[in-house]
Amino acid sequence: MSTGTLRHSVAIAVTAALLASCAGAAAQNSSTDQNIIGYGPNPTLPKPRTGLVPTVNIANAKGWPKGRQPQPAKGLRVNAFARNLDHPRWIHVLPNGDVLVAETNAPAKHDAGFSLKKVFEGQAMRQAGAATASANRITLLRDTNGDGVADVRKVFAEGLNSPFGMTLSEGKLYVADTDALLAFPYSDGQMRANGPPQKIVDLPAGSINHHWTKDVIASPDGRKLYVTVGSNSNVGENGIAAEQNRAAVLEVDKASGRARLFATGLRNPNGLSWNPESGKLWVSVNERDELGDDLVPDYMTSLRDGGFYGWPYSYFGQHVDPRVKPQRLDLVAKAIKPDYALGSHTASLGMTFLKGASLGPAYANGAFVGQHGSWNRSVHSGYKVIFVPFRNGEPDGLPKDVLTGFLDRDGKAMGRPVGVAIDKTGALLVADDVGNAIWRVSRGGR
Repeated sequence: MSTGTLRHSVAIAVTAALLASCAGAAAQNSSTDQNIIGYGPNPTLPKPRTGLVPTVNIANAKGWPKGRQPQPAKGLRVNAFARNLDHPRWIHVLPNGDVLVAETNAPAKHDAGFSLKKVFEGQAMRQAGAATASANRITLLRDTNGDGVADVRKVFAEGLNSPFGMTLSEGKLYVADTDALLAFPYSDGQMRANGPPQKIVDLPAGSINHHWTKDVIASPDGRKLYVTVGSNSNVGENGIAAEQNRAAVLEVDKASGRARLFATGLRNPNGLSWNPESGKLWVSVNERDELGDDLVPDYMTSLRDGGFYGWPYSYFGQHVDPRVKPQRLDLVAKAIKPDYALGSHTASLGMTFLKGASLGPAYANGAFVGQHGSWNRSVHSGYKVIFVPFRNGEPDGLPKDVLTGFLDRDGKAMGRPVGVAIDKTGALLVADDVGNAIWRVSRGGR
């Protein structure tokens, strides 16, 4: 038997076994309800469980049937701000109220070598609706009559390379492509980028580029830019050399273009947001997989300059990951415990703060988090938008469900929330990359 035939046979056998496992797990419990264990500043952390074959329970992507949409919490209502987008992932609201949407997906893979893990990942991406080619554009949406629905849609910029995060600072729109931080000149009300962008700095990418999404936010004084860069592996299995300047938040000096490590040990940081009370920079982080249903919780945390948050050597502070060899107990001793756990395998991506009562007193001060949903858990977790209340700049209490109903009764994904943002009126916008929509959550309803 040739090597190619052997690989193909092994891949088919393993994939078939995984699909059978998926079907069985989904049949046992397709509920989106999740045990509150795994949330808060001091989550319960069970002992790690490892095995030869990881738990794979993908919510197959199907999109929204006609007449269906997510379900808002009591006192809120939801409507489609825009539909028929192409895998919308991230949102940025401009000062005049225009909404920029990154229609994007992972870049093409260049590491052609075979591995069973790649077979698993490819199957997972197809089931989750994430295997489509990237549109590589930013689209501008405008609501001209104030009815909460975009009635103008224009391509703002195209020909990008898996764009994701966006931030406006001092007359420039900064866009984080997967391999570079770019800048477009911008004036109020502008509907299309004028000419090609300026490259500010290269970002880690390369042939693996395991976590490809990069977010960006400007400092309040306009001098610095902060960029998220995810790890190149689950727990360092591609070698620490492949993790240079990754699993980190970088600080970029706008004047010189020089970048430095600001915070490290963050496996897959995504949503950046400034806390309006404390002034601290916060980030949402996706933690590692394949340690069991309830390990490791994703989290959100404030960032310290020079802080190390554990990855890959430890999780949620100084809990050592037994899979990582060789260990670095010197770094584990320095690992900072995150501020607030967001549930295991929830894929908490988007995060934004709201200060004020535009959505009612229950949501007057805190953070909204878009939970894209699990694949490495026998019972689905995430697949919703939650709100974490804050007081005096710190989390204060258990999370509240804000937008649910993304899974149908059979455990299939009609939508998956990703980026979140507050619009000019104080409503919450949610990017849904399976439903290809932007949902708008406002005060009112039941």
